[in-house]
Amino acid sequence: MLDELLKYDTELFLFLNNLGNTSWDGFWRFVTEKWSSIPLYAFLLYLVFKHYGWKGTLVIIVCVALMITATDQIASLFKYGIKRPRPCKVEELQPLMRYVADGCGRFGYFSAHAASSMAAAVFLGLSLQKWYKYLPFLLLLWAVITGYSRIYLGVHYPLDVISGMAFGGLTGWLFYLIQKWGQRKFKTQKT
Repeated sequence: MLDELLKYDTELFLFLNNLGNTSWDGFWRFVTEKWSSIPLYAFLLYLVFKHYGWKGTLVIIVCVALMITATDQIASLFKYGIKRPRPCKVEELQPLMRYVADGCGRFGYFSAHAASSMAAAVFLGLSLQKWYKYLPFLLLLWAVITGYSRIYLGVHYPLDVISGMAFGGLTGWLFYLIQKWGQRKFKTQKT
């Protein structure tokens, strides 16, 4: 059964990866770069500060730092525990796929990019939904686009991305609950 799932995962990867073309390669390379999200994070930090004040913003920053560290480290544990090669490292796939990334790590299950972007989307979407009801959906769309960029570039299978997103979503929700507890514990004021 697992072999069948991995076969379908590979077929879906090849389909999605081969949808790309050279005119879009630069865009997807930009999307996948962590620094490309800095303007978004700066804007979200402004919104957090606007509604949570200094003490509340500090609680959120600490939670985000711990959350991103957790998603990254747990993704690494899975990668080196499961040791599923990335598609760009599988010789049989190389002639069938488009490899667009600048580098390719050894193992891919599960995607740390997908996990951390989904964790940030869920955490910040929930933290700000009181004031911006459509923001969670926009952030989820951003996380999905980031996840797809990993398939487009040829460095992750869809299952790597979906698993990373599921883990990231759960992590984001748990840290949102921790953040709410921290806001009560430190008696921060929200507007």
